[in-house]
Amino acid sequence: MAMIPRVTWFDEKTRKKIVDEAMEILEKVGVFVENDEAVEMLTGAGAKVEGGRVMIPTPVVEKALETAPSRIRLYDRHGEVAMDLGEDRIHFNPGSAALRIFDPELGDARVPVTADVIKYARLTDALPHYVAQSTGLIPGDVPEEVADRYRVFLGLQNSIKPIVTGTFKVEAFKVMHEMLAAVSGNADTLMEKPTAIFDCCPSPPLMWSDLTCQALIDCARTGLPAELVSMPLTGATSPVTLSGAVTQLCAENLSGITIHQLTRAGSPIIYGGSPACFDMRKGTTPMGAIETMMIDGAYAEIGKHLGVPTHAYMALSDAKPVDYQAGMETAMGAIVAAVSGVNNISGPGMLDFESCQSLEKLVLDHEICGMALRLTEGIELRDDPIAMPLIEAGLAKKEFLSLPHTTKWYRKEAYFPDPVIERGTLEEWRSKGRKDAAERARERVDKLLARHEPEALDPAVVTHITGLMEAEARRYGLDKLPV
Repeated sequence: MAMIPRVTWFDEKTRKKIVDEAMEILEKVGVFVENDEAVEMLTGAGAKVEGGRVMIPTPVVEKALETAPSRIRLYDRHGEVAMDLGEDRIHFNPGSAALRIFDPELGDARVPVTADVIKYARLTDALPHYVAQSTGLIPGDVPEEVADRYRVFLGLQNSIKPIVTGTFKVEAFKVMHEMLAAVSGNADTLMEKPTAIFDCCPSPPLMWSDLTCQALIDCARTGLPAELVSMPLTGATSPVTLSGAVTQLCAENLSGITIHQLTRAGSPIIYGGSPACFDMRKGTTPMGAIETMMIDGAYAEIGKHLGVPTHAYMALSDAKPVDYQAGMETAMGAIVAAVSGVNNISGPGMLDFESCQSLEKLVLDHEICGMALRLTEGIELRDDPIAMPLIEAGLAKKEFLSLPHTTKWYRKEAYFPDPVIERGTLEEWRSKGRKDAAERARERVDKLLARHEPEALDPAVVTHITGLMEAEARRYGLDKLPV
């Protein structure tokens, strides 16, 4: 067995101190909760409301942690396990909810439309290191009020992979759940084998809006995994220290776990976030900052300490085009996430502070993910003795290439990336037109979309979910869905 490379951010004493202080924050400072049903559940369990804030006693939080599952499985359209969240198992999916897509023909970002969302889902479906799809683009050719449901509607038809999504409107969850249930067969099957994760985002510091709180409650009742996405910004909406941000994120996550488990004990929930080390010079939230990655890895360690699956927005960049910065920041984030053992890593394909997606970057990032996954496999001892007989045989033949041992193991020892990663000679690169990574990725996107045909949904299911979507669109003045 290989030793899995792992980084440790805190010692056991510090991990316990962070959790204890987070619980003390919830008990003495409290959390603001806009949702009346959640407040009623919390007060019914022993919390008190003081000055508009809900003070949650530590025993209530500890009881919620006891019932939160330590392992969560997500399934594809065929009912096969696609994600097994827990311990140090890592999985990659593209990030969610970008407002723009980078258009290589324009050399700039623009508002995405239906065709972009379909290409994005199909491309994700074609790339195996992404074990889940995500509703990563907000289409601008439908009313804003139905965009959350419409993204799921398109994703379900263009990929068999489970989907990471979220709601923009309280009323959206019911429709999205019905679509998911129709694809799974019924609501009971969907609960038994969930095919979606719903992001639920508290507002820093220590606040739950009515929308996000309701999403927590809806997920718990239906058995769909809820993913907490806490977003402290150092020095802006949280303490400026990295440890302070980790502690606030812990308190926000614990409050979400408590509301969720009070709704339905045992429902699946994921400890996560999208924090940032706030850039005081620019007033921005750099996801590619090394300090942001450190916060991510550190809070994931706290989530593991608490015994719940973990999530982070990593393997993404703040660059505007697909350039050196995009690759540097994405690769660093993917490696930090991998050696931190983050279970669900969202972000490949993303640019510009999570606000832009790029199909070309999605293809390049797929290779970064492949390398990160290989890293987590560690170095296996294949033989005993390890090398001496092989060196003797190689010296006798004056080469190692023809040894049966080389033929047996070379594919298992090395990750061979897609040709979008240049590993040829200088002469070969010149002969192929001196293309850079972005140019190669653009060609690769076209080839993948031309040859990959997503598996079609049952026509009866398509008819059903189309009817649901058309009814939602008509409510907001759209008589016909975009083609």
